[in-house]
Parts: sequence; C-alpha cells; structure tokens
Amino acid sequence: MPHREETLRLVARIADRSPARAAAPFGELFARLARARAEDEAIAVEERIWARWMSHPNAEAEAVLDRATSDIASQRYDIAETRLARLVRRRPDFAEAWHKLGALLCMLGRDEESLLGLRRSLELEPRHFAALGAVGEVLYAGNDREGAALAYHAALRLHPYMSAARERLKEIRRGA
Repeated sequence: MPHREETLRLVARIADRSPARAAAPFGELFARLARARAEDEAIAVEERIWARWMSHPNAEAEAVLDRATSDIASQRYDIAETRLARLVRRRPDFAEAWHKLGALLCMLGRDEESLLGLRRSLELEPRHFAALGAVGEVLYAGNDREGAALAYHAALRLHPYMSAARERLKEIRRGA
C-alpha cells in the first residue's frame, strides 16, 4: 500500500502542519473544540466547523458537494463518486470534497484509493478530525493497529469527544 506509508508520515506530523490559507481563519473554533468540557458543547462547535468545511467560495462547487453528500446518504454511490471525482479535478483546493471522496471510497472497500483522497484532505486541512478518523478506519480494516491508533489519537487531540475513535482505541488496547 504505497499511499499507506505516505499517509502515516503525514498523520505522524499533523500537529506541526498549518491548514491551507482557505481553512486557516476558523482556528478559534478548533481551540474551543479541543477545550470543550462537555459533549454537547463539543457537538455545537463541531457543527459550526462542518458548516465551514462544507462551504466554498465557489457556489457551484458547494452545490456539487451538497448533491454528492445527498447521493451518499441515498446510497447512490456511483453518482456521488462521479460528482466528487469531477469536483476535486476542478477544485483541488476543496479539502471537504477530498474527504468525502476518500470516505466514500473507504465505504466501498477501495482502501488504497481512499487513503489518497483522505491524505489530500489532510494536506489541505490538517485539523480534519473526520479524515483522521477515516484514515484510522482504513488502517484498522487493513490490520495496521499501530497506524490506526496513531490516526485515532491525532483525531482525538482535535476532537476529544469523537466517540468512534475512542471506541476503536479501546478495541486496539484489548487486542481486538
């Protein structure tokens, strides 16, 4: 898995990376998320972060992402993949489009391709806790427990209330 090694190197140094210029302005939200004292507080901040991630200065790009997200929810995966592949070709700076493509490919069991999309998302937005969680899932499914733990820990540093990452870490500790 050539993308696995590159992705692990990126995850290992994620804390040292800065987001792309387009993603940088909402750093205070991430600080609030990391300091959240309760899950409901974290969820409220997380929703604001997702709203920012889903937006793009180009209204057409944003609309395509919305349609692809709806396609995924409706299990029209082939349509969603086509939309997302076109979108990242046209807007390679759209971190959330890369994340959605990577997550979709993960759902489809195309792990190597998935890591490429997730890595690109993290290159643009190193604070993307969901992309880190998805990297963890791909690595976990591929029996790389150490790599998965690295990704889950990185996600939890950003979003301490990410229950899926926390549960997977418990499984890894139990040797599951």
